Amino acid sequence: MAKDELPLDDFGASPQERPVPRISIHAFCEFPDTGAALQRAGSDRRLSKAHLTVQLGGIAAAVEYYHGQVTPNLLIVETRLAGQAALDELDRLAEVCDPATKVIVIGRTNDVELYRELMRRGASEYLVAPLAPLQLIEVISGLYLDPTAKPVGRVIAFIGARGGAGSSSIAHNVGWCIAEELNINTVIVDLDLPFGTVGLDFNDEGGQGAADALSAPERLDEVLLDRLLIKRGEHLSLLTAPASLERDYDTVPESYEAVIDATRTSTPCVIVDMPHGWTPWIKNCLTAADEIVVVATPDLASLRNAKNMIELVRHARPNDKPPRLVINQAGIPKRPEIPAKDFAETMGVEPAAILPFDPALFGQAGNNGQMVLEVQAKAPVSDNIRRLARLLTGREAMPAAEKSSPSILNFLKSRKQA
Repeated sequence: MAKDELPLDDFGASPQERPVPRISIHAFCEFPDTGAALQRAGSDRRLSKAHLTVQLGGIAAAVEYYHGQVTPNLLIVETRLAGQAALDELDRLAEVCDPATKVIVIGRTNDVELYRELMRRGASEYLVAPLAPLQLIEVISGLYLDPTAKPVGRVIAFIGARGGAGSSSIAHNVGWCIAEELNINTVIVDLDLPFGTVGLDFNDEGGQGAADALSAPERLDEVLLDRLLIKRGEHLSLLTAPASLERDYDTVPESYEAVIDATRTSTPCVIVDMPHGWTPWIKNCLTAADEIVVVATPDLASLRNAKNMIELVRHARPNDKPPRLVINQAGIPKRPEIPAKDFAETMGVEPAAILPFDPALFGQAGNNGQMVLEVQAKAPVSDNIRRLARLLTGREAMPAAEKSSPSILNFLKSRKQA
């Protein structure tokens, strides 16, 4: 295998990033810090389908609460005790706990013998406090991970900070690069149903793929999805938008979630091309994605909108990395621009890529129905897209913008000197 190639089975969402199914989780804590960690974990996107209830009182409160009541799918209890005293307390809990309920025990002592005895008695896991939210999420996800299930793909959502920022073009080029140069099976999903351009950019007629999938997501199995996808080579497929104004596209947010979930079950990498707008389903798709890329142009409107998006997403995803920022169309002659350094300072996010303004290259690629890497593989824009694709797939540790000049103004100066 070539050095740059990535085995198909080695890419995708990690096991702990699988969404936890719709289960009920009850937690009885002894200490406020444990309750706070559970609450932060419960607000995470990976536990969005689960219903979590947290209360104080520990195992004693759980025993009293479940006398005559059905226990939940998952019960998390914390104990102040150690050794035999903790085991005696858990024996009382076992008397009121349903056999199908999974139990996670949280303690304050790192006791190997206690751990082994708890496992022997049927506990699912023993954790030592204090706990981090991501640690809890990983443990809960692991309990409901089917070892025979296929790995789920990684979802990367692209959205423009304003109309005309070029988010779709970059999403399509990055998706093509991941598929064709990194050899990772990839699906580009165009969710801009009335105005989507994935069909145009790849010289295909706009099909009804995305609209058909959204109209009946409950029927979207692997066979139907394969019929709706347009193949664009060995590793790339497209779920195109109809790009038609003859019908209204009034779809509930849950349908978008179902289509993306169905796509990621059969594809290691899913590129989601989001329309520029702000609706409940757009917000839900962004917060549920594994990676978010915000594409902005170096102007005031993009700065304001990108800042608002990134702040909202950071608040909604406290346990995830912040969105990636891409500055596009840098260096338009005679246009005043905001330096990338100011973008970074305002939002607290270093640009992952700065793409120079190259209308001739993008225009030629668009007219030919090709990607810019196909037209000019060694152009500066192509190099930046290639580095961005590797960054998003974990193939490159250093963001492209950190290797290059931190300011768009320096880029402009170099153009003048040339």
